[in-house]
Amino acid sequence: MESKIAALEARLDSFERAERDQALDDLLKLVKDGRIALPEPGPRVNLHAHSFYSFNADGYSPTHIVWRARREGLRAVGLVDFDVFDGIDEFFRAGELLGIPTVGGMETRAYIPEFATREINSPGEPGITYHMVTGVTRSAIDDPEAARFAETLRTSARNRNLAVVELVNPHLAPVCLDYAADVLPLSPSGTPTERHLCYAYQKKAEEVFPKMEDRVRFWAGKLGGTPDKMAPVVADGRALQALIRSKTMKSGGVGYQAPTAETFPLMTDMNRFALSIGGIPTMTWLDGTSRGEQDIEELLDLQMAAATAALNIIPDRNWNIKDPATRTTKIANLHRVVELANGRDLPLVVGTELNAPGLKFVDDFGSEALAPVVDSFLFGADVLVGHTASVLAGDGGYLDKAVVGRFRTTADRNAHFAQYGRSWRR
Repeated sequence: MESKIAALEARLDSFERAERDQALDDLLKLVKDGRIALPEPGPRVNLHAHSFYSFNADGYSPTHIVWRARREGLRAVGLVDFDVFDGIDEFFRAGELLGIPTVGGMETRAYIPEFATREINSPGEPGITYHMVTGVTRSAIDDPEAARFAETLRTSARNRNLAVVELVNPHLAPVCLDYAADVLPLSPSGTPTERHLCYAYQKKAEEVFPKMEDRVRFWAGKLGGTPDKMAPVVADGRALQALIRSKTMKSGGVGYQAPTAETFPLMTDMNRFALSIGGIPTMTWLDGTSRGEQDIEELLDLQMAAATAALNIIPDRNWNIKDPATRTTKIANLHRVVELANGRDLPLVVGTELNAPGLKFVDDFGSEALAPVVDSFLFGADVLVGHTASVLAGDGGYLDKAVVGRFRTTADRNAHFAQYGRSWRR
């Protein structure tokens, strides 16, 4: 039976939607027949999971993410792909069939001119911030202007990728990528990311240099460092891909592109887009150590003045750290940003991303480091689930003008949507 389940789970990641749907239907039959037991949901969520529509380290489809979330007893699960909403309809179908609340969204990189000289949360890219649209319930976009903006996100991402490959290929020769042959097939809808490029360069090097010792010498020569120091990096796919990215695609690398209005959308334009499709503009926070995030109150105030209404955090990178001093600093930063968000009534979106090898499927909500902030994490999830359920029920979303006007304060509105979310869960 285990082999049959594993085979069906593998089919959940087919690039053919019909095969994924059928695989889930077959798994649900096994659940109905009592051959697979699904646990009762517990107080754990992952609202920031990337699928293979952007980059998932395990190749998971939207359906597979929901299936695994239900098998692991999560209370809610959220999809966040780069630059596209392609997986949302599938994600919600799986959630409905499996009885687990789903939240849909999208992530991109945006430009904040006021922070042009300060690195925010995209390492090596001053002025650039990862930014999200949360609480979207459909893949399709009806508003023509919003649809055009969404298409520009796809086009800009593709153009950035093509430019990176054009710049990096000569530097890494003879390890050179053919974008159409080596990169596009890695994404089911032709929307690869920088992480796909790094993965593709890693795999191309394995083709060009089949012997490990030759690859080590190649990467040491191209990325810097001695072969002795490079050997463990090359052996660790996650570390090698991260090094390729930092050395060739970020500030100082041959493939780095300084932000312009043509390469990255303005954060303010992203927020207008989010509002136009019924989503919630969502700021992201890394770890509080960059120059920009050290000015966190200024950044929060600037974002909120531009209609940002939620804050995304990736908790695990801020406490699950070996170095004691770094761990202490980042835990303190995490607790502080949660306190600041709570003081501003910003619902929190938390998750593990799943877009690099070795990341947890779900945070350790029982860890001592997270104990002071877990209630805030779960409350934020209830708000986002409540927003989603309310939109689907035709009762209006979190930022709909008619809804906002019904509440005296943002805190009152948060309480309403959190209760809506808890009611949906029951």
